Amino acid sequence: MKSALIAMFLAAAMMLAACGGGQTAQPTTAPAEQPTAAPATQPTAAPAEQPTTAPAAQQVTIKIWHQWDGAYLTAIEQAFRDYEAAHPNVKIDLSKPEDVSNALNVAIPAGEGPDIIGWANDQIGQQALVGNIVALNDYGITEEFLRSTYEPAAVNGVIWQGKIWALPETQEGIALIYNKAVIGDMQLPTNLDELLEMATKFRAENPDKTLVCNQGFGGNDAYHVAPIYFGYGVPSYVDDQGNVYVNTPEMIKGGEWLAAMSKVSFSEQSYDICKAALAEGKAAMWWTGPWAIAGIEQDGVDYGILPLGKPFVGIKTLMLTRNAVERGNAEVALDIMKYFTSAEVQTKLALTNKTVPAATAALKNPEVAALPTLAGFGAALNAGVPMANTPYASAQWGPVGEASVAIWTGAQTPADALAAAAKAIEEAIMQMK
Repeated sequence: MKSALIAMFLAAAMMLAACGGGQTAQPTTAPAEQPTAAPATQPTAAPAEQPTTAPAAQQVTIKIWHQWDGAYLTAIEQAFRDYEAAHPNVKIDLSKPEDVSNALNVAIPAGEGPDIIGWANDQIGQQALVGNIVALNDYGITEEFLRSTYEPAAVNGVIWQGKIWALPETQEGIALIYNKAVIGDMQLPTNLDELLEMATKFRAENPDKTLVCNQGFGGNDAYHVAPIYFGYGVPSYVDDQGNVYVNTPEMIKGGEWLAAMSKVSFSEQSYDICKAALAEGKAAMWWTGPWAIAGIEQDGVDYGILPLGKPFVGIKTLMLTRNAVERGNAEVALDIMKYFTSAEVQTKLALTNKTVPAATAALKNPEVAALPTLAGFGAALNAGVPMANTPYASAQWGPVGEASVAIWTGAQTPADALAAAAKAIEEAIMQMK
């Protein structure tokens, strides 16, 4: 009876997924628009890291539950078909549950869950706590291997409580996209202080314009203002021990920057307002992510990408489940994970899907590096802060967003607003412990 109920639950989840439902987890880089895919191109560079284990000879099916969608999925499916062609004894079953968190909590304990989960790194802590995923340290994955293979933020984003819980595939975050026609011969800033000075001068000379547009300016949005706070030295809003870094000198300095910027920028800002302002020349720069590029190009903007500050870096990963270990599939599943996150595969996917690879060798591939969008965002994310993978992170969004609104509007001083935010986060974390 229990098995039948689980089967019914999973079948219903798959039917909902087929109808186009989406995961509603806390945002990582959640774009308002879907990126568009470009025609596939063959890479010229060889992979920096080949899978080191050969799957067992017996026939095996590896189940992968994922969150890939749209045009991205076509190229990803082909990558897995290529693996199957090279390993005839392995069948890869891809599924996209509607509510993956609840589906996992039902299926994993019953032994009916996936072998691999393709999910954002901010889910690692919660999935590890409930025992749905296993640490990779016991399966030959070392921190030395990670740091020699993947980008810094991607590596830090898959380590929780001192253990490795996933392999990173792609990264996503924001950078300053500037309109070359508006910037003209102005020298681009190299740090946040210079950006503020430049914005102040630009506003004085153009009272109806702004140098920088950011949907986090004046909005309850801890994600889009993160490059400022982190750029002044805040390591994260919350760490995996529950330590809060919101009421700190570095955070207050970021708040003072926001307060000063509010005096030389639009009072109201949103995704649509910033998009239109950049296209119309009313904003010289827009702090946003790769999901905005298609629209910017459609608007005919001649743009460049400037890495500045330290953005949040959302990392898409592959996690090994407890079920894979229990079925004896861990060796094959891990080989697939290493294959998919390798430089060879991620180079192909970067050139096709225009995603920013986590594999360093893929990011440095000449064809990938020649694409301005990938090179620009890759440089920004290299200096970024990974999305927190601790369950405590759920406490950060509201208080930091509300404090940033209060700072922008002048309702509170940066010190008062951030002290209140820190208190709210600490109280929320105490209830979690």
